[in-house]
This record gives sequence, structure tokens and C-alpha cells, in this order.
Amino acid sequence: MAGRRAGPGDAAVTRHRTAGRRTRGPRFAVGAALVALVLAASACSAQGIEPLVPEVLRTLPHDRNAFTQGLLFTDDRFFESSGRYGLSDLREVDPETGAVVRRRPLEARFFAEGLAQVGDRLIQLTYREGTALVYDRETFEEVGRFPYEGEGWGLCFDGSGLWMSDGSSTLQRRDATTFELTGRLEVRRAGRPVPRLNELECVGEHVYANVWLTTEIVRIEAASGRVDAVVDAAALVPDDPLVRANRDAVLNGIAHDPETGRWWLTGKLWPALYEVRWVTPER
Repeated sequence: MAGRRAGPGDAAVTRHRTAGRRTRGPRFAVGAALVALVLAASACSAQGIEPLVPEVLRTLPHDRNAFTQGLLFTDDRFFESSGRYGLSDLREVDPETGAVVRRRPLEARFFAEGLAQVGDRLIQLTYREGTALVYDRETFEEVGRFPYEGEGWGLCFDGSGLWMSDGSSTLQRRDATTFELTGRLEVRRAGRPVPRLNELECVGEHVYANVWLTTEIVRIEAASGRVDAVVDAAALVPDDPLVRANRDAVLNGIAHDPETGRWWLTGKLWPALYEVRWVTPER
């Protein structure tokens, strides 16, 4: 998803409301954070939503200039969609070094978004250009284009069809061959819509979605749209001044390794990529 001005519902932290009052010390802040995590986990459990956190198994380098919009791990290779007008590209990345093995720049009028693999093809969304670009995976040669209406954010293939996000609380179902819209799925968490669904990863009977402007990944039942688990990935945000200072440098890369069952997570402009597994948070 492209960087945009926050709306009234996007501000989750009010940093200046303590002005003029004595603030508490760091021990209180840490304790409060732990209490908040426990309360959130308890609330999720009470609503039938499994709370999860990523346990880091490995930390690998990642191109800090990559504005990550889509991430795939297949055949021991990463394929990544990097966005921004005039800088967008499709790239293959060495999983051990983070080096870009090859890249295909997009036309300057395209802002690259989500990425999915269907057979030997890669399909890359664009933000507001209404065009899905299709490539041969091995050569990066463009072999086709699909038109669509509205914005393109995230994309994943579940083995039979594509799921696509557009920044709303609704996922679109699309034909993997023609890209025609075949259905819609409203995503709800404890009965309430989940807006700003972004990067997607299809695994089994679920669709995992990063929620833009948060460090949460929701696990969605593809059959019903119900969120049945929430991953809190706040601990992965790099302690890096450039990341902390940039509002666009948010969690936005989810890839699954079907061979090991492990996950790969990164973010826009992050200098690190993490191999993780989901675990239950300690209370």
C-alpha cells in the first residue's frame, strides 16, 4: 500500500497529551506495556481469537531501500515487489545475503503493490493504475496484463483462486487465469469489520493479512471471513532511527515456507528480514 495521509481513524497514539503533567518513569512504561499485552491476549481468547507472537529464529539482511509491498518465498528464493512511483520494481532476492539477484523496473507511472505466484507466472498489482502485470517467473519477461477496478494492495494464491485486498475490510476473490472478479469476503474480528487489510499470504484454509499502519497480522478463515487469530509483531520493528522516523516504514512483508512451516516477515524500508514461527505469548 502506498504511503498516504492518515485519516481520523488512523491515529492510535496520542503522544502529547501528557504535556504539562509529570510523566512516569521507564519501569512504569514497561510494566504498562506488559499489562496491555496480557489484557489483549485475554480479550482475544475470550472472543475465540487465538493470540500469537513471532518467535525469531534468524535475522537476515534486507535492502533498506526496498519499499516492500509483496513478498514470496518459493524454491529457496525470495521474490519481492517494491513500490513508489519512479522506483517500483520486481526483484529476486538472495535469502542469505539480502542481495538483489535481478530486478525488473516498472514504468514510472506504476506504483507496485502485492505479488502472487500462479504456476510459473508472477502477478504484480499496481496501486491506483488498475493494472495487474504478469511475468514469466524464470525470465521476468512480461507476458500479459489484467485490468481491474479500484485500488490494488495485497494478493495471494491459495491453489485454486486469488485473494486480493484493496485497503478496505473486504477481500476480493479472483479467477487465477482471467483475473475476473468472482466474489467478495467481508472480514470481521469479533463481529466488527477489519479495515486496511494489506499484504496477504494464503496458507491452507486461511488468508493472513497485515493490517496497514499496525504491527498486527490477522488470520482469516477463507470460508467465513472470521478472524480466528491475531499475530502481534510489534517486537520486530527494527530499533533503527530511519525506520522510527518514517511513518511509511511499517510491517508489510509476509511469506510462508511450506517446507518448514516457518514464516518470513519484513517491512517497508526495513534493514532486516526475520525468519519466525508463531508461538503463544507468555503471560
